[in-house]
Amino acid sequence: MSISIPITIFIVEDNAWYGELLEYKLAQNPDFTIRRFTTAQACLSHLSEKPDIITLDYSLPDGKGDQVLQQIQERLPDVAVIAISGQEDVRTAIGLLRQGAYDYLVKDEETADRLWNSVNNIRKQLALRQENTRLKEQIGQKYTPERAILGNSPQIQHLYSLIDKAARTNITVSISGETGTGKELVAKAIHFRSERRDAAFVAVNVAAIPRELLESELFGHEKGAFTGAVSKRIGRFEEAHKGTLFLDEISELDLSLQAKLLRVLQEREVVRVGSNTRVPFDARLMVATHRDLGQEVKEGRFREDLYYRLLGLPILLPPLRERGQDVLLLADAFLHEFCTQNSMVTCSISEAARQKLLHYNFPGNVRELKAVVELAAVLAENDQIHPQDLPLRHPQAGQNETPLIGNESLRTQTAAIVQRYLDAHNGNILQVAAKLQIGKSTIYRMVQNNEIRIR
Repeated sequence: MSISIPITIFIVEDNAWYGELLEYKLAQNPDFTIRRFTTAQACLSHLSEKPDIITLDYSLPDGKGDQVLQQIQERLPDVAVIAISGQEDVRTAIGLLRQGAYDYLVKDEETADRLWNSVNNIRKQLALRQENTRLKEQIGQKYTPERAILGNSPQIQHLYSLIDKAARTNITVSISGETGTGKELVAKAIHFRSERRDAAFVAVNVAAIPRELLESELFGHEKGAFTGAVSKRIGRFEEAHKGTLFLDEISELDLSLQAKLLRVLQEREVVRVGSNTRVPFDARLMVATHRDLGQEVKEGRFREDLYYRLLGLPILLPPLRERGQDVLLLADAFLHEFCTQNSMVTCSISEAARQKLLHYNFPGNVRELKAVVELAAVLAENDQIHPQDLPLRHPQAGQNETPLIGNESLRTQTAAIVQRYLDAHNGNILQVAAKLQIGKSTIYRMVQNNEIRIR
């Protein structure tokens, strides 16, 4: 298992020469970000930086080691503390270890080497803890197409077939479809049915990351590569090693980065910002967009060579309005899930309300349906949802034709959904962002543009 995770280490030592010695030893690893302090108070005042490891001199001018250790543990219970003392006192060592110190070292000519070993042991444990957490999160949701993407319509049955075929190989998959149709769910379904299921599924929304930061996000950077790069950082390609990298909204990628991405895909290796070292990776790539990439190529906004490199197995997701009775199947599933999560009695949907859902075009697709049903569950009385509980913007009863909806209309629909959620959740932006699976920065931007209001 790779343990090249960056960590932050605080060295608390009042002897300047000895502190420099320890820092010099640990600085041999470029993944270590090191801060040095000469007093306990200076260390305590910087705990908000959340170091991974603290080396603590037992005898400081403003506090004994056991007292300082207790204050550190009260604020950062998971931080690993290595106590270092000038005296070999067994009782002191046992007391600190029982108190929760990770290790106890005596100052001598071999201290720096023993500290190096101790830090690397901690680092291995941190890497293992991160890996276990990731696996638990992924195992907690079993991604089979039938569970992740509900539907009985012919379009969805065909989609199941494509997912199954894609999962058998490492072919690049390009997923297209309107906003809200479930492109990331399809990518996850493919990943968790493939041989890469035990490795990471790493998702990046290209449109949500500022252009000046996207290169670092994808390819990583070295310490000092630019202002603010205080430590080495591996990029998403390296993070997805042996797993799957999903690039959502790929059409928003800047032309200059398109050229770099093409080279990365051709060479199967990345170069971190600020480095000349080539780092190989083995990650399956999937991309998604709500735009027509072929048209983007014609209009000069997307490189043709990258387009053909990414095309692979194309999967087009059908809009919800073309899926017939799937609307009701999804509505029932969303309603049951929402009521269970909120400890509510599960509502039923009246026949009139079901007809209203069937005759609505859902410009926001599955995402809009989920929002509508959840809000209806909040508004409903007597445990049944009626037509007046469904906050549909422009229902067209009896109308089967799909109206043309431009970008402005879709933005209006999106803003209306977000506004309803904000109203239902008392303006809690973090909660709404989690419910709608969008970034909180998106909501803040809509507030700034006066598209929605926090009431």
